[in-house]
Amino acid sequence: MKYAQEILVKQVLDPPYLAQLSRQVSLNERKLKQGFRQLFGTTVFGYLYNYRMQQAQQLLADNNLSVAQVAQRVGYTNPEAFCMAFRRKFGVSPKTHQKTISSK
Repeated sequence: MKYAQEILVKQVLDPPYLAQLSRQVSLNERKLKQGFRQLFGTTVFGYLYNYRMQQAQQLLADNNLSVAQVAQRVGYTNPEAFCMAFRRKFGVSPKTHQKTISSK
């Protein structure tokens, strides 16, 4: 499971499909999904989503990056999709989050 986690983190910009990931770690998809949920408390792609959002929070602290640049760096090709995902996770837009951080 840790190896699968490493693969996801290394390939965050272009993550493998579940079938590809299961082949890379030599587990069938069912065992991969079960093991991932047991170890990390979420699905494989739930983990990837949470990882991307944590990275985005850190990148937004750097006021030299635009929201679109942050979106691209965490693997979103569509900035609007990134904004929706960020708002779903944290309850505020990335721009509002960035302003809040810079005012501290």
